[in-house]
Formats: sequence, C-alpha cells, structure tokens
Amino acid sequence: MKQTTLEKVFEYASKPVQGTMSRKLRKDIKLQVNNGDVYENATLFLGEEFVRVTSQTDSGMENTYYDWEGIVSVRTISPAA
Repeated sequence: MKQTTLEKVFEYASKPVQGTMSRKLRKDIKLQVNNGDVYENATLFLGEEFVRVTSQTDSGMENTYYDWEGIVSVRTISPAA
C-alpha cells in the first residue's frame, strides 16, 4: 500500500490536535495496524519516515512506532449504524 493511501486512512480516522502536528482518533473510532493491537482514544503522529501511535495503558503512556514501508494493513472499527 502506498504511503499517500495510508495517510488518507489515518486522516479519515482522526482529527488534528490544535497547535500540534498530532492527530487524535475520532470519537468511537478504533484503529488496528497490521492486525496488531486495537487502539482506542489514541494519538497519532504521521512523520516522514514513521507513524507513532500513543495510547494509555494500565502501566502508563505507550508509544508504538511503525515504519511506513512495514505497514501492510490498517483497519478502522466504528460502531454499527
């Protein structure tokens, strides 16, 4: 999948955080990258060479980094209409 296509998917699933280059997942939207963890209420940073997902866990804040070229699939999960 091309980086530009992946960027569109991430942008669809999130909204900009004012005053930063980060994006916050939209309300009721969950995100899954490469069939890994499902993120909810996470913050995304779409860098030139990587994507960072910051999420809250029981032990604190967790940052997960993905290389653009290593992203094979992105799943968005939303409530049934």
